[in-house]
Amino acid sequence: MGLTIAQKILAAHLIDGAMAPGAEIGIRIDQTLTQDSTGTMAYLQFEAIGIPRVRTELSVAYVDHNTIQSGFENADDHKYLQTVAAKHGIRYSRPGNGICHQVHLERFGVPGKTLLGSDSHTPTCGGLGMLAIGAGGLDVAVAMGGGPYYVATPRILRVVLTGRLRPWVSAKDVILEVLRRLTVKGGVGRILEYAGEGVATLSVPERATIANMGAELGATTSIFPSDAATAAFLAAQGRPQDFVPLAADADAVYDESISIDLSALAPLAAMPHSPDAVEAVDAIGPVKVDQVCIGSCTNSSLLDMKKVAAVLRGRTVHPDVSLTVSPGSRQVLAMMAADGTLADLVKAGARILESACGPCIGMGQSPRTDAVSLRTFNRNFEGRSGTASAKVYLVSPETAAASAVAGVLTDPRTLGAAPVVALPDRFDADDAMVVPPAADPDSVEVVRGPNIKPFPRGAALPSEVRGRALVKLGDNITTDHIMPSNAKLLPYRSNVPYLAGFCLTPCDPEFPARARTNGGGFIVGGGNYGQGSSREHAALAPLELGIKGVLALSFARIHMANLINSGILPLAFADPADYAALDPMDELAVDDAPAQVRAAARGEDVVVRNATKGTAMRMKLPISGRQAAMLLAGGLLNLTRGAV
Repeated sequence: MGLTIAQKILAAHLIDGAMAPGAEIGIRIDQTLTQDSTGTMAYLQFEAIGIPRVRTELSVAYVDHNTIQSGFENADDHKYLQTVAAKHGIRYSRPGNGICHQVHLERFGVPGKTLLGSDSHTPTCGGLGMLAIGAGGLDVAVAMGGGPYYVATPRILRVVLTGRLRPWVSAKDVILEVLRRLTVKGGVGRILEYAGEGVATLSVPERATIANMGAELGATTSIFPSDAATAAFLAAQGRPQDFVPLAADADAVYDESISIDLSALAPLAAMPHSPDAVEAVDAIGPVKVDQVCIGSCTNSSLLDMKKVAAVLRGRTVHPDVSLTVSPGSRQVLAMMAADGTLADLVKAGARILESACGPCIGMGQSPRTDAVSLRTFNRNFEGRSGTASAKVYLVSPETAAASAVAGVLTDPRTLGAAPVVALPDRFDADDAMVVPPAADPDSVEVVRGPNIKPFPRGAALPSEVRGRALVKLGDNITTDHIMPSNAKLLPYRSNVPYLAGFCLTPCDPEFPARARTNGGGFIVGGGNYGQGSSREHAALAPLELGIKGVLALSFARIHMANLINSGILPLAFADPADYAALDPMDELAVDDAPAQVRAAARGEDVVVRNATKGTAMRMKLPISGRQAAMLLAGGLLNLTRGAV
């Protein structure tokens, strides 16, 4: 029996375990990436492990999130990142060089390699044929130290693409269609592997857009073949030597399969407030638009920018619309300036922002009260824009540009003939803004600003885990809810004690105070708890507040791993009726917790006693023996330090 692309890469990198659906395996990681929002914590953890030099083939530290320097905090973090990277063998991509996923795709991604990134959209490089996975910073720190990355062997979902996209329909519409079909929970435990003759019609930047937003499905990653389009892209980047052909075997067996006819797709939009609330643009109708934001790691390639410029050329942005454009990298911005694309955007009235994440993470450009904002981004969670009452739609660059001119949500097909835009034969490749590590690490002093505080450490699991149910939440609680990410809080990513004061405040403003008053306790959530970002702050802030466990109907993959990494019990209700019956401030207890955790690794349920109601709830804790040891030790760092 043949292998899929993902299975080939997993098998070639297998260090521990055997590949069987759901079984835990450890794989070797070739490359890592971090960004500044998660990177400071990842490197503090790497330093705590005590290994002097990274053991990966390539590790890159990017600065693309916290770039607004309204105080000393962000600049101090940047200096820490630059010096810690120089000392430990990591390349440092300076502020202004671009968004980590766009730059990594352009300059460092290699087909057939593994990439682990402390950002949930690391799967972007799956557009190149990499096995690229988003994870928490501690997992990345361990991988930089040469340790394997552990993951439950994913099921492989084959997405067969047939036909060709019609004019005005884009790669963004493809992934929105996948989200419409599968929902934000549909990728959990799966790798999406794209196949079919339609793949050959898509360029690498288009494939990267699709792979990027696979994160919104909850998928482990998404991957495309490495073929002629891949070879052409790498050659144009001046990296022909990095091309490796990669395809599934003809007799490969997939766990599941869906098919999408590209020629049948129309322009789509994800409506407020979820990436899977997808409808056709023409069916939604001419909603009045206040703001349009184009860019982010999903849609900021040169191809996207040229498409937008072609729509705006000779037109002017509607007077009621604020249009911002964020080029994805310094390479993209330089080429836009050289070929006139930038001038077209400026003349049309676009506001050109830095090559960074910017509005996507709430770092500036928050819309007005009750505004409608169209964005080419990947997430439209409520309040993520920085304005709680804003209504954010996710659309393609073509739809965004057409709507910016019209002042209402507009199907770009109404503009007539679509412009023909092609990738260049040669990109302006310039890595001058990537600083190599120091030749003499001992000469480097790591600079730590006053905002960089020690991160919380888990303690060994006590014999009894006891506390109150401090809050009861509904379904699809995101990491933005658990640990808000905005322009006011992002500068404190190195200061978990400060951030903990904002934990879960979008859901319950009194939660941090209640947690501290009660000496910690439990969080109760609904389905898909922890969806969204890979930020481990959504586990570290609860740890700082003394949270001992989270009881939920189900968990998002990365957040569940981050909870375990922090020594927090992620317990899933075996009977949904127990969730319904549980009330806030009920006193809960896990008796003989170490023995129950060991038993959970053998497939047994964990019993949580509700002392208030005099009842017992059976909970699922689907962990491996390694994860049980991690929980017993009080987290991955404690376990890893004991092994180094």
